[in-house]
Amino acid sequence: MFLHGLFGQGRNWTQIAKAFAGDHRTLLVDLPHHGRSSWDDHFDFVEIADQVAGLLSADDPVALVGHSLGGKVAMVLALRHPELVERLCVVDVSPVGYGTGSEFAGYISAMQGLDLSTLRQRDDAEAALEAAVPNTTVRSFLLQNLRRDGDSWRWQVNLDVLGAELDEVTAWPDDQLEGVAPYEGPVLWIGGARSDYVRDEYAGAMDHWFPHNRRVTVKNAGHWVHSEQPEVFVEVLRQFTDSR
Repeated sequence: MFLHGLFGQGRNWTQIAKAFAGDHRTLLVDLPHHGRSSWDDHFDFVEIADQVAGLLSADDPVALVGHSLGGKVAMVLALRHPELVERLCVVDVSPVGYGTGSEFAGYISAMQGLDLSTLRQRDDAEAALEAAVPNTTVRSFLLQNLRRDGDSWRWQVNLDVLGAELDEVTAWPDDQLEGVAPYEGPVLWIGGARSDYVRDEYAGAMDHWFPHNRRVTVKNAGHWVHSEQPEVFVEVLRQFTDSR
């Protein structure tokens, strides 16, 4: 099972999932507030993890892979429902609160500021976002969430809730996990060498919650490790999933 990051969709994992489809069943999930999944009126990691857990069965535990926001959901799921997770791969995020979401707030503000009623085609949205989101790759990623219904356009991501509760999105739910035991299954951390989401200073939290972990840093990769270095990512993940 693959879980995407903030502003993402399950299909972001398509290339990686295809690499495993020959000898594994793969499941790509749209997290709540994203893609074709439901929107709630608030953001809560525990509730989201429990919703995703509802897709699984203890009779058939999964190798769970989550990137960024999806990595946090995956960690919470493994902690609360360890019987559902045979092994866990966390991609470029740590079990900590990051304290700031200013970059994400800027993206949300830019997307909310787009007058969808005036759009004729997707290129108009691209041009309208260029000043606020100058990075072409990031802009294209955000615009994956723009959907056309007949003659109108809509965002397929819950910008209002994610924007209003960004502090929760960038946090780690320590208080809701009080009394929860560490996850005792094998855990692989894959981080990008150019990213600072997985730092040595976070090792204490990683080891506390996930004592049986090992860490791999991928060169020439930033936060989107699996997109920037897909061949390396697949090889590292395959060694982990096939190990016993």
